[in-house]
Amino acid sequence: MLLNAIFSVVIGLVLLIILNTLLDLRLLSDLKNLFTYIIDAIANHNTKKYLERIKRNKIVKTNDNIISKYNRVVENIIFDYNLPLTLEGFNSFISILFAILVLVIVLFLKDVTLSALVAVSLLVGAVTYFTMRSRNIKAAKIESIMDAEDLICPLARDGVLVAIKKVLESDEYINADIRPFFIQFVENCENYGYSFKRAMEILNRQLGPKFDNFAKKAVIFEYNERKGMADIFLDIVEENAALREINARKNRIFKKMNMNFIMKTALIVIFVAYSMTISELRSFLLESTPGRFILTLTIVSICLSFARCQALQTDIGSFGGENKW
Repeated sequence: MLLNAIFSVVIGLVLLIILNTLLDLRLLSDLKNLFTYIIDAIANHNTKKYLERIKRNKIVKTNDNIISKYNRVVENIIFDYNLPLTLEGFNSFISILFAILVLVIVLFLKDVTLSALVAVSLLVGAVTYFTMRSRNIKAAKIESIMDAEDLICPLARDGVLVAIKKVLESDEYINADIRPFFIQFVENCENYGYSFKRAMEILNRQLGPKFDNFAKKAVIFEYNERKGMADIFLDIVEENAALREINARKNRIFKKMNMNFIMKTALIVIFVAYSMTISELRSFLLESTPGRFILTLTIVSICLSFARCQALQTDIGSFGGENKW
């Protein structure tokens, strides 16, 4: 039946191309104009919704509900992966992707409701995966920041700017992902006329909350330097050592959780794959309503279990506080 449908679609496309060529219908041009019109309409709608959301957020404090949590997750993904999208644009993309997934899955499950459930589960699994990757990226960045702080703090007695310049003399000391930010800090202070406080504020925003404590102490030290005051930076080194120990314990727990999930998922997948090799079971799973429901439940369970497993693995911690400049 699926082959017949594909064959019919191909024949229809061939006939449409022939008619378009012979009669000069210019269908491609019309389709292009229609596509452009739809894209412009979606963009205008998203822009309007974006402006309304920005105005509303300035006036009304957002309640901590499932919608606000979803918005935070999406905004973090957009920021971490540097996507050229707003929250509204991402939602439009997800809606289009959801419709495409339903159209594809319904060819196999032959049920719109079950197809919608599978599509939602797959999207949840995809968003969860990118959230997990985002968390790993943040963890690696924080580790790089801690390494840089451990190198800079003992050298800060002669000044924070001098210490950073000394550490930058070797390409191996500061991770390549955050090294440009420190180079920009030095250039802002020496070449572009920024005050130390302003340059440190920019560096703090680039590196994130983990750098708050160092940035605050650096500004205090720069403008109120006294004998023996450089020891305030040693607390940061001790804090980083404690954080590394905590993160190491969390990573061991998370690794064990992920391994348990992978093993359980592998067993389920192997069982389903084996069932497909038996003609009676394959016919039951693909042709009958109870069988398709079981397949749907399997996919939904795997995706939601993955989401639950990653949700338990909360972020590695909140470092620092709000910037107060």
